[in-house]
Amino acid sequence: MEIISWNVNGLRAVLKKGFLDFLNQRKPDVLCLQEIKANEDQIPKLELPYERQCYHSADKAGYSGTATFSTVSMVGHSTGLPEHPPEGRILTIEYDAFYLVNVYVPNSQDELRRLDYRTKQFDPEFRQYLKALDAVKPVIVCGDFNVAHEDIDIARPKQNRKSAGFTDEEREQFTHHLDAGLVDVFRLQHPDEAEHYTWWSYRGGARGRNVGWRIDYFLVSERLVPHVEKAEILSEVMGSDHCPISLTLTI
Repeated sequence: MEIISWNVNGLRAVLKKGFLDFLNQRKPDVLCLQEIKANEDQIPKLELPYERQCYHSADKAGYSGTATFSTVSMVGHSTGLPEHPPEGRILTIEYDAFYLVNVYVPNSQDELRRLDYRTKQFDPEFRQYLKALDAVKPVIVCGDFNVAHEDIDIARPKQNRKSAGFTDEEREQFTHHLDAGLVDVFRLQHPDEAEHYTWWSYRGGARGRNVGWRIDYFLVSERLVPHVEKAEILSEVMGSDHCPISLTLTI
C-alpha cells in the first residue's frame, strides 16, 4: 500500500502543472493533499481517479484546506480540533487497520505572529488528539508540519534560527510528537543523510540549488514501524513549492 502526501499550494493550480500525469504514472492507493485552496464544489472530481474523496476546506476562500483521496475502503472520516479556527487543517480517515491523519500545521508567519497559537495551542492539542486515536488503533499522520526538526533538515540552519519553521519552540513541539510515540520514518531509514528537503523558496533559484527545508513528514505509531517498507521524498516531482513524499507499507 502506497500513501502519498503533498502540499500542492493550490489544487486547481497544480492540475495545470502535470498533476494528473504524476498520479497516472505513480498510482498511489491513497493521496493526501494540503493547501488545496478550494472548496469541494470547485474541484473537478471526474479528473481525479479516486472513488473515495474527502475534503476539509477552510471557511476563507482560497486558503489552506486538506483533501484525501483513496482507492481503499474507508470505515469513516472526520475532522479534528473543531474548536480551532475553521481553516481545514485536519482530515482523519479511519481504515480497518489504522487511522490516517492528513494535517496542514499552521505557519508561524512573518514576525512570528502566530508562534504562540502554533506552539501553545495547536501543536499540544493536536498531539493529544493523535494520542486519543492511537489508544484505539495505530496512527499514520502525514502532511506539512511547517517545521524543520533538526539541523540536518534544513540547508542553512544558522541563518534561520529565529525564522518561522525553525524556532526552538516549534522544533521542541515536534520533538514532543516523537516522544509521544510517533516515529519519523524517513529519518529512521535515512538517519545521517543530509540534503533531503521537501520545500524550497521560489526566490533565488533555491530549488535548483537545493537550498531547502524538510518540513513534510510521515509519522507513524511505533507498532506500525515493522510494517513500513520505505519512506521516500520525491524531489524530482514539480508543480508546487513542495514536493510529494511517499510511504509504502504492508498492512
